[in-house]
Amino acid sequence: MERARNPENEADRLRALSEYKILGTKPEESYDDITTIASQTCNTPIALLSLVDTDRQWFKSRVGINAEETPRDWSFCAHAIHSSEPLVVTDALNDKRFADNPLVRDDPKIRFYAGFPLQTDADHRIGTLCVIDRQPRPLSEQQMIVMKALARQAVAFLELRKRSIRLIEAFCSLDKAGGLISTCAYCRMAKDSQGHWQHLDRYLSRHSNLNFSHGICDSCIEEHFPEVLDAWQAEKALSKAS
Repeated sequence: MERARNPENEADRLRALSEYKILGTKPEESYDDITTIASQTCNTPIALLSLVDTDRQWFKSRVGINAEETPRDWSFCAHAIHSSEPLVVTDALNDKRFADNPLVRDDPKIRFYAGFPLQTDADHRIGTLCVIDRQPRPLSEQQMIVMKALARQAVAFLELRKRSIRLIEAFCSLDKAGGLISTCAYCRMAKDSQGHWQHLDRYLSRHSNLNFSHGICDSCIEEHFPEVLDAWQAEKALSKAS
C-alpha cells in the first residue's frame, strides 16, 4: 500500500479546512442530497463527502457505509487532493497504490473509486466528493460532468457556512453596535456594550423609548401549555353544542 504524501501546502490546507468548523458536525440535508445524487448518477452503492484531516478522512455525508471516518493512511481521497483533476481508479486490484489497501482487501472491498476534489478559491483541496463500487468499472463523460458540478456545489455550501460563521462571530464581538443589535442566533438574547446577554425586550427598554407588554402566542401555548389549549377547545365545542 502506498501512503499519499502530504501536499506542499498542507499547513495552509488544514488551516483552511478548520475555518469551516465542520469536522464532527451532524448530518445535514444539503450535503446528504449531494451524495445521494452522486450515488444515483453514477449507479454506485457508495458515495461520500470526505474531508481529509491531519490523520483521518472524515465523512460529512455518506451513502452505503456506516463508518464515519477511516485512517488517512488508507485514504484514496488523500491521493486525490494532490490534483485539481478527478482521480479515477477503475480497478483498485490492478493499481499498486491500492491493491493491498485494507479498504480494498476488507470491507467495503473497493474496486472502483472516483474522487472529485473539493477545491476552494485559494487552491486548497480539503477533501473530495467520491463514488465507490465493489466492481471494476469506468465513468461516462456525462457522469464526470455531473460529479464535477456536484463537487463545486459542495464547496459553495461550505463557503456559505464559513461566511455565516464569520458574520455571527463579528456580531458577537461588537462592543458598540453602531445601530446594530448583536443577538444570539439561537435564543435571540441581545448583547450590550459590556458583553452582557439579556432578553431582547429588556435590552430595547434600556436603549430606546419602547415599552412592552407580554402575552403568550398561539404556538407557545400549544407547545408549553397543551392543557390550556385542550380546555379552550373543549369550551369552544360546548359553546357550539349549546
